[in-house]
Amino acid sequence: MSKWKIYTPEGVQDILFDDCFLKRSLEYKIREQFRLWGYYEVESPTIEFYDAFSVDSDSAPQETLFKFFDQNGRILVLRPDLTIPIARIAATKYRDSEQPLKFCYIGNAYKYNELGGGKQKEYTQAGVELLGVSTPEADAEVIAAAINAVKSAGLENFQIDIGQVEFFKGLMEETGLSEEDTEQMRLLIDSKDFLGIEELVEAYCIRKDLKELILSLPGMFGSIDVIDRVEKITTNSRSLDALKNLREVLQILEDYGFGKYISVDLGMVQSLNYYTGIIFRGFTYGIGFPIVSGGRYDNLVEKFGKSLPATGFSLGINMIMTALRRQKVEEGKPSVDTLITYKAEGRKTAFEIGRELRKQGTSVEMDIKNEGLEAVRAYAKAKGIGGILYLLDSERIEVHNLETGEVTATTVGTLVGVN
Repeated sequence: MSKWKIYTPEGVQDILFDDCFLKRSLEYKIREQFRLWGYYEVESPTIEFYDAFSVDSDSAPQETLFKFFDQNGRILVLRPDLTIPIARIAATKYRDSEQPLKFCYIGNAYKYNELGGGKQKEYTQAGVELLGVSTPEADAEVIAAAINAVKSAGLENFQIDIGQVEFFKGLMEETGLSEEDTEQMRLLIDSKDFLGIEELVEAYCIRKDLKELILSLPGMFGSIDVIDRVEKITTNSRSLDALKNLREVLQILEDYGFGKYISVDLGMVQSLNYYTGIIFRGFTYGIGFPIVSGGRYDNLVEKFGKSLPATGFSLGINMIMTALRRQKVEEGKPSVDTLITYKAEGRKTAFEIGRELRKQGTSVEMDIKNEGLEAVRAYAKAKGIGGILYLLDSERIEVHNLETGEVTATTVGTLVGVN
């Protein structure tokens, strides 16, 4: 077993210098955007009771959870998602607070079957949850915040597909499909199994135009014109209300100036038990999975004792990182601006200069190897450090520009004003 001590388990990974720098940079940018949109950050525990996630088996099937026991035999889990903990927090800690409640978060989540195609068992989610309001404006704000977060991360070539689960539910009511067959139809449409859809539709006595509409659902995406076409076919009020809601959200997003990122997808049929209205997913090229997903989930918070409408989204930080690499978007890397070395008589002043430069926002590394100037120069070149400050004593400094090879003499007072 000792051979495993140098490896990480399958589905998790070490995040090294460059990637960790990029990841923290993305988290900072996204967190700042959430703040600017008026969302307040919360942090839920990594370990939760299994009971919290058992309230919604659709979004967190137990076979995907990392489960273990506490000393009292109670089942604990590593959180597979951060939306459910926020629903718990909203229903308990903020039960009597002014609405809307506007949460944001960035944290790691864990799912046992998240593997392959760039997915990991441990991954970082960022997102917002807006609770207490059920309006098209609320749905549109969450989608706009998602678009803004993706843009702030450095991606411009992406698309947000928007659907409405109530539209599908209304169609299924109109057809008379059983609950079991409705779920089967959802799975078939989600996987774009045209043959399976046709076989299931033929088993019921459904009028011709409605049958044709259902058969075309997997390919029913595009601009707002899709809504215009479908409104002329379906007659049930539930689907028509859903289309009206979708149209209003799209119009608001146009006013945000985000229309170019939006596409309608009436064949999007994510979990019918979890989602209750608008749903959306974001895609970019080079990634086979959504980089962002979300929607309205009005029935979740009440499972924790407080009835609150809710909408939100989560964004995959790791997916964004992969997309940036594959699209060759220029990324920043960690770097040191200056390396300071010194003779013994200049050591105290060297520390003072380092302290002053750091106050000014300059990244400074001190020479701690004491192997001489040539060794310092070789080390600085290997690390891509552009310049060396060599303290000859408490006043005299040599400035070594490693890019040009130039060496100039200066004084402490001239350089940073340290006396």
